Amino acid sequence: MCRSKAFVISRSRRLGPALAAFPFFAQASPACGGEIDALLFGSLDAGAATFLTIGAKLGLGPLDQDGFVILASVGSGLQGERGDFGLPRTRYAFNAAAVLGYQWFFDWGTAAIFAGPEGSMEMLADGRAVAVSPAAYGLRLHAEIWARPTDNTLLQATAVAGSTRDSLWTRLAWGYRIGGAYLGPEISVYGDETGYRKWNLGLHATDFAIARYSFRVSAGLQTETARRSASPYVALAVWSPW
Repeated sequence: MCRSKAFVISRSRRLGPALAAFPFFAQASPACGGEIDALLFGSLDAGAATFLTIGAKLGLGPLDQDGFVILASVGSGLQGERGDFGLPRTRYAFNAAAVLGYQWFFDWGTAAIFAGPEGSMEMLADGRAVAVSPAAYGLRLHAEIWARPTDNTLLQATAVAGSTRDSLWTRLAWGYRIGGAYLGPEISVYGDETGYRKWNLGLHATDFAIARYSFRVSAGLQTETARRSASPYVALAVWSPW
């Protein structure tokens, strides 16, 4: 009987130049005899903006072994803002990425590196007119480490760089196993060529299951360029074998 256990990363870009991400462990369905092992995932980021992402991680053979994997995702979201003369408007964003990577398994945990194309497009609507920006394309580089320093602790680090906006997003999280999930703090930082910056600091609960679905939730405070005070954020990710 084939068994698989692997990790997946779902990534969602905030409207405008910001970025949020939802990494998580997942249980994959069996893959035998050259079949494709797959995980489906989705994430919802609710803060200053709302963004929904869906995607899949595919591997030729079990996802619990060293080898090549493909990670593909699409997302869209919206954010309210002020335009000319202080008039309200809504910014819509759409993005997609497909990266090829290689993952390694060690006694202490796992590591992976991905690279591939990314694309994004934005639209502004203020009730009087709609303006659509040209689609932008670039290269995405993605690296991550999942380590278990002890049997009951988890340390996770991720870095994602994109040439579409010359952006860099990093996240560091630690967790202690309590019941059916890892609980602990998380911190993430994003920046891009426009000078925009965003910092998130919060708590997460990772890898708890309901039926065949696994979840990750996080909540905390975020600060960003041009905002005078911090605001709350909430994130939810779900994944399941396919």
